[in-house]
Amino acid sequence: MGRLLEIVSQRVVTAHVNERKNPVSRTVNAAMIGLGFGAEFIPIYKAHPNADVTAICRRNEAELNKSGDQFGIEKRYTDYDQVLADPNIDFVHINSPIPDHAWMSLKALDSGKHVMCTVPMATTIDDCRQIVEKVKETGLKYMMAETVVYSREYLFIKDLYDKGELGKIQHLAASHPQDMDGWPSYWEEMIPMHYATHVVSPCLGLVDGLAEYVSCFGSGKVRDDIAKKSGNTFALQSAHIKVKDSDVTAHIWRCLYDVARQYRESFDVYGTKKSFEWTLVENEPHVIHTAKKPEPEIPEKIEVPDFPHLLPEEIQRFTLPAEIHDAEHLSFLQGGGHGGSHPHLVHEFVSALLEDRDPKPNAVTSANWTCVGICAHESATKGGEIVRLPEFTLG
Repeated sequence: MGRLLEIVSQRVVTAHVNERKNPVSRTVNAAMIGLGFGAEFIPIYKAHPNADVTAICRRNEAELNKSGDQFGIEKRYTDYDQVLADPNIDFVHINSPIPDHAWMSLKALDSGKHVMCTVPMATTIDDCRQIVEKVKETGLKYMMAETVVYSREYLFIKDLYDKGELGKIQHLAASHPQDMDGWPSYWEEMIPMHYATHVVSPCLGLVDGLAEYVSCFGSGKVRDDIAKKSGNTFALQSAHIKVKDSDVTAHIWRCLYDVARQYRESFDVYGTKKSFEWTLVENEPHVIHTAKKPEPEIPEKIEVPDFPHLLPEEIQRFTLPAEIHDAEHLSFLQGGGHGGSHPHLVHEFVSALLEDRDPKPNAVTSANWTCVGICAHESATKGGEIVRLPEFTLG
């Protein structure tokens, strides 16, 4: 009898794990909007046991047909309104240029479609507010597809933290230097902190917190043509974030032009027991510091493991660089392949839709992470004055 109970118990546990990985038997249909690096998500959705990409949308018809032929997708749109009128589409996954994120998200929500949108949510506080309000009004799901909080490095650090191995978190830091020369011209109009979610999200996500206020300073000066197009003269912006209802702060910095630095999306965590520091040079080992060891033994170079076991078996392979179709795309050459995050993003949003729950991050959290950068830039223009996050981003 005892052995029978043990077998039954094990089957229940196994069933629970499988249910979490593959929560419901039905399928949700996506329309992929924008087919630059966004095309990398198509084979993941098509391999997922509960999802499919049934339509694609791109302004350039030749490139649209090229992707459609490559992935075997019949429904091809150059008109976004036609996508939204398709009753068989459950959600849109927006990978369009940054200036299109807000209006496309709002239009999709107004059309009854759930939204997954690449970062950032928007570039103004008012647009973020409208999206949050629209999600509340419609009851639809919105998720900002922040790659960093699903990267293998973040998942590794989060696992250490959840197990108590880091101890109490004392400080968080993140950097995201870029050289955007050679990228699409709209980047010349961007302000560094308006695209700050790659540094904000891991700091706040790890401690499950929201930003309360920020103070930011600008440093240096970009060349005149960039300053004129963007309205921003600072070459680099550096901010401190106060985490709401916490004694912890985070330090972040960003640059887009005229700073000599290899691409980096770093995340450093300082705890009472252990600390994690990102490598200074990409593709070299990260470092764990362990307290109370002899001084030469405190730092240890480590290799961060992958986390495919968190995913359904059908999409586990997509955490690996070998599954990237366009490895020469600048997003992957500079971004380290996004840390294997893409299948985790897909699975989280699909699971949220099937389980009728908020995705992580939901609209409010996405707005908080996005508005940190917008408020930080405002602070920099005021000489570092404290700027509080808007109330609608605080939960």
